[in-house]
Amino acid sequence: MEISGTVVAIQPLQTGQGKNGTWKKQEFIIETPGQYPKKACLSLWGDKVDEGKLSIGEKITAAINIESREYNGRWYTEVRAWKIQKDSNSGGNRNAPPPAEDNFIPESNSTDDLPF
Repeated sequence: MEISGTVVAIQPLQTGQGKNGTWKKQEFIIETPGQYPKKACLSLWGDKVDEGKLSIGEKITAAINIESREYNGRWYTEVRAWKIQKDSNSGGNRNAPPPAEDNFIPESNSTDDLPF
């Protein structure tokens, strides 16, 4: 499964000691595009934390796994990103003009007979 959006927040790095050794976890928030944008908290684990190197404002597509676990009668859900692909345009100039199709201006000497 994949989710795309803009990184809007990066949580502090978490580390700890488990039965299999030291672990690290990095959570970040993305906001999906659209008429009704949604925010989702994703996490990177282990070596993926160093591979990701995210920054706020970057547009990304993340391959994710969703998993829920029960603990003491309560369920906890985690969205783990196992691959991050950064949009090549996310680091660009935010003051750049919109793409050409957004600047479409109809010709005034058009020969069609539409009333608009």
